[in-house]
Amino acid sequence: MAIRDWPAAERPREKLLMHGAALLSDAELLAIFLRTGIAGRSAVDLARDALQRFGGLRGLFEADLASFCAERGLGQAKYAQLQAVLEMARRYLACSLGARDVLEEPSSVRAYLKAKLRHEPHEVFACLFLDSRHRMLAYEAMFHGTIDSASVYPRQVIKRALAHNAAALILCHNHPSGLAEASMADLSVTRRIREALAFIDVRLLDHFIVGDGEPLSMRDQGLL
Repeated sequence: MAIRDWPAAERPREKLLMHGAALLSDAELLAIFLRTGIAGRSAVDLARDALQRFGGLRGLFEADLASFCAERGLGQAKYAQLQAVLEMARRYLACSLGARDVLEEPSSVRAYLKAKLRHEPHEVFACLFLDSRHRMLAYEAMFHGTIDSASVYPRQVIKRALAHNAAALILCHNHPSGLAEASMADLSVTRRIREALAFIDVRLLDHFIVGDGEPLSMRDQGLL
């Protein structure tokens, strides 16, 4: 049965309009994005198939073009649309950090960093450069490593902080393994960068580690 023949209260789009997006399942939200099904399969059916195939929304969002297009009812146009939606979400989160004190928006900081780094297959070390009111000036991926390490040079962090005229910054990197725990190497490089920043009167506010679940804050853990 086509979705248009379902009772209005059960149609994903109508449910969203009546009750808000938060009450919809992952499959219902994805069905709204897909818009249409194929012969014998509704958009909700296709959404459920895709979520099962990729292991949920994260797997779907992180799928490469070939894997995405191999799923029934998907294709290059849907892939391009999905990537555009994800990038708009990242830019929306960046705008919110550029307008407010990041220390007052810890959930937004975590959401932004997770959106930027969780999908990376290898370790990426990045910086959020902030002004004197702790609003984001820029995000830069500074160093790229293998799947379990990255070479981080404090001198380059200092150079970019001066280029942005930053008053403070937040360090962040991902653990592709999904385990968001601070290693001895993480603690060491954080200490080196903090000491280097002190010479140019720039504050290090935090160092986030992105893995599965919520990113770890070294400051919250008493490690900074």
